[in-house]
Amino acid sequence: MELTTPRLRIDRLRARDAGVLFGYRADPAVARFQGWRPGSLDEAADFIADQAKVSADLPEGWFQRAIRLRQGGELIGDIGICLPADAEASIEFGISIAPTRQQQGYAGEALQALFTWVFGTLGRHRIHASVDPRNLASMAMLRSMGMRQEAHFRESLWFHGEWVDDVVFAMLAQEWSSPDG
Repeated sequence: MELTTPRLRIDRLRARDAGVLFGYRADPAVARFQGWRPGSLDEAADFIADQAKVSADLPEGWFQRAIRLRQGGELIGDIGICLPADAEASIEFGISIAPTRQQQGYAGEALQALFTWVFGTLGRHRIHASVDPRNLASMAMLRSMGMRQEAHFRESLWFHGEWVDDVVFAMLAQEWSSPDG
């Protein structure tokens, strides 16, 4: 899976991305809301090496893709996608943007490309994301994408040493209006 937008390219993580990936994924402001945070540069490099083994065509299960600036190829974030083998099952995603690149519309632009791929190219029915309700910026961004809040589970996850709430946002194919029409 490789996608492009006017400003971004979504493609495979590369070995040389390890330092940047570690830098923003280990940042406490980012790591607070992420299920995976690398404990070291080596762990980030190992994660990228593991991702290189994932099928490039149409992987099943979780896989991670880099979000890069189209001009210059700088890694600015990543997007995780859970693509179930069952074509009728909902696709789950999660997204991380480096703090220095947040609030510039990159997450929304990457998700527009993802939704167009999921609903258009793959012809899937539903996509969803799970978010900590303390992550107000992510919740606002998901709403701005046209996603609706479907559930709020109170203290349902033991996460980073505390019980946290989990809010699920979703969208159906018929609710998606791609930028191309």
